[in-house]
Amino acid sequence: MTTQATSTVRVPRIAIEFCTQCKWNLRAAYFAQELLQTFGTSIGEIALIPVTGGTFTVTMTHATASTAPDSETPASVTDTVIWDRKTENGFPETKELKNRVRNIIEPNRDLGHIDRRLKKDQEAQSKSGVSGVGDPSVARLHGDSNGQQIAVGEGKGGEQKECEDCK
Repeated sequence: MTTQATSTVRVPRIAIEFCTQCKWNLRAAYFAQELLQTFGTSIGEIALIPVTGGTFTVTMTHATASTAPDSETPASVTDTVIWDRKTENGFPETKELKNRVRNIIEPNRDLGHIDRRLKKDQEAQSKSGVSGVGDPSVARLHGDSNGQQIAVGEGKGGEQKECEDCK
């Protein structure tokens, strides 16, 4: 049983909800570690939230400044979904996740080799017409009962295999 308490939230706050039935604990912890390594104290906090039902969602709570010039209106707090496994048809690559976080909290920050690689990938996709990340034709990875990654639709001997926990 979980309970909720009121407390001060440090923003930007990144919450990673992950399915424990699908054994995505290590994946969630890995993404948290990568974001902390890259952004350090630019991130107020990272929360790992265990859930069930095939969920893997990365959400950011961040302040948004008033758009009116010379406004004394205080900044408001907004929740932005950075990644949702179900709508994106899979998990993010680390570079894509970092790019999306950077675009919100530090848009002018240079991510070095990540930016160069993302630009190269975008150019290749526009030339070939392939969408890549989020493409439904790309196999989705799920954890099987032993914690191993399996691609949905690829069972042994060509049989169809579907992750029961993620339905």
